[in-house]
Amino acid sequence: MTETEIKEIVQKQRTYFYTGATLPVDKRIEALKKLKFCIQKYEPLINEALKRDLGKSNFESYMCEVGLVLSELSYMIRHTPSYAKEKNVITPLAQFASRSYKKPSPYGVVLVMSPWNYPFLLTIDPLIDAIAAGNTVVLKPSAYSPNTSRVIETIICECFDPHYVTVVTGGRTENTALLNEHFDYIFFTGSPQVGRTVMTAAARHLTPVTLELGGKSPVIVAPDADLDLTAKRLVWGKFLNAGQTCVAPDHVWVRPEQRDALVERMGRYIGRFYGPAPLEGEDLPRIVNRKHYDRLCALLSSGRTALGGQTDPDRLRIAPTVLVDVSEDEPVMGEEIFGPILPVLTYDDLDGLLSHLQERPSPLALYLFTRSRETERRVLGALRFGGGCVNDAVVHLAVSGLPFGGVGESGMGVYHGKAGFDTFTHCKSVLRRGRLDFPLRYPPCDDRKIGLLKKLMR
Repeated sequence: MTETEIKEIVQKQRTYFYTGATLPVDKRIEALKKLKFCIQKYEPLINEALKRDLGKSNFESYMCEVGLVLSELSYMIRHTPSYAKEKNVITPLAQFASRSYKKPSPYGVVLVMSPWNYPFLLTIDPLIDAIAAGNTVVLKPSAYSPNTSRVIETIICECFDPHYVTVVTGGRTENTALLNEHFDYIFFTGSPQVGRTVMTAAARHLTPVTLELGGKSPVIVAPDADLDLTAKRLVWGKFLNAGQTCVAPDHVWVRPEQRDALVERMGRYIGRFYGPAPLEGEDLPRIVNRKHYDRLCALLSSGRTALGGQTDPDRLRIAPTVLVDVSEDEPVMGEEIFGPILPVLTYDDLDGLLSHLQERPSPLALYLFTRSRETERRVLGALRFGGGCVNDAVVHLAVSGLPFGGVGESGMGVYHGKAGFDTFTHCKSVLRRGRLDFPLRYPPCDDRKIGLLKKLMR
């Protein structure tokens, strides 16, 4: 798509927005219901596209993409009417005979740029919140998941006038052209490196942004943790989507005396979930492309391979792999792994570990396994992170009532549910005054007026 065509799309969406067509709440609900119907209608095509792009099974596609989208749609269909209402606030006595209220209003024309790892979920979820808030939307899915992008385009074309919601496909050329345009809000999910580019572009127009990035999300296994349950949930959370999950456990910290027992149990669950030959099964997705596959294979030389390590270059598959005896200066402990490789490191003292983690960039997620509420309080209070779980992994992002987002280098801003509605909403603050006047504020001033004013405004 040319730069001229993209410019025309943005202009037409802005014109459409100013007609007020997206503002009535019943129209927003109608749009969300139509989107939900179309997604259910095209579910087989979505599943097929996700399988072709990432090798996902139908089960994983529904659990981690389609099902979560439908859940968010149901949530926003129920709650948008209340979220969109004006909210009265208490007016101070000094502003007597007035009504103060907050009026939720959409930003206008929104750009949503999504990644390849969960190409359906991470494109449609922010779209839902943006529509619920009353915006028009330009969607830019990743070029690395072309099959899913085509299905998304089919769904959007069936559900929406292009002046309301439209899809722009393509790669860097289209991304650059889009970022040169003046949007009213930009929502980006992807790497910190590209996030900086998006933020720089947004700054030219002073456009507000939400950046959903990533980072090296740690797991802390306390001495009192249930090791079997920990292993089971870590294996599920880490190797979901072949580790290509922004909130996947990146590395594990465990006491030295518990390391081997934890690794042994993880091996047991890897076998149970993926069979004796994971590369041959249907439940392990593939790596998205050769570039990422080669990058991940290079990380396998870090430390010592305790579990897995097998690769299939023809099908771009890497077996669930656990590394031990890893030092923090090795490549696998540099940037976010984003693949089915899990280093297991050891710590001697929890306070020392917390001090160490405080010095590292704030991750998108933190996972703690413990039976102690005191340990939970210490860890959650000591560390900065986007979100996380106690005694589980990844599943916090499936709760619409929990805001999802990063902090520091892992992102800025949140979405999902009410937080998503608020992200795409500017809240206008309004004071409405009637004819009854309050003469105190008018000059001339004297000591009596000052005294009265002090009483009213304290």
